Amino acid sequence: QVQLVESGGGLVQPGGSLRLSCEASGSIFGLNTMGWYRQPPGKERELVAVIFSGGVTKYGDSVRGRFTISRENAENTVYLRMNSLQPEDTAVYYCYFQSLITRQEDWGPGTQVTVAA
Repeated sequence: QVQLVESGGGLVQPGGSLRLSCEASGSIFGLNTMGWYRQPPGKERELVAVIFSGGVTKYGDSVRGRFTISRENAENTVYLRMNSLQPEDTAVYYCYFQSLITRQEDWGPGTQVTVAA
């Protein structure tokens, strides 16, 4: 099992920026996918962005062009740089990890991001 610790959430004004971080520890072997999902109030969880070990990325339609995902493989850490934040980006953001060997999925506890004036 993999443990995920998120940081960087908070309150920001519309148009502002935040950076989320997530560090993975535990049973990390070989290739994997790390990333972020979010759950807005009253809605289902949705993809924000994921990044594979080799650096290939995938973004949700609503954040493409505004958010950037990156990772430091040596530190098992994934980052999410969020620019031009809007009130509709308000959500709990969850860090995600999946081993490409075992297919095991793990989730962080979530960090709140609130975009409001």
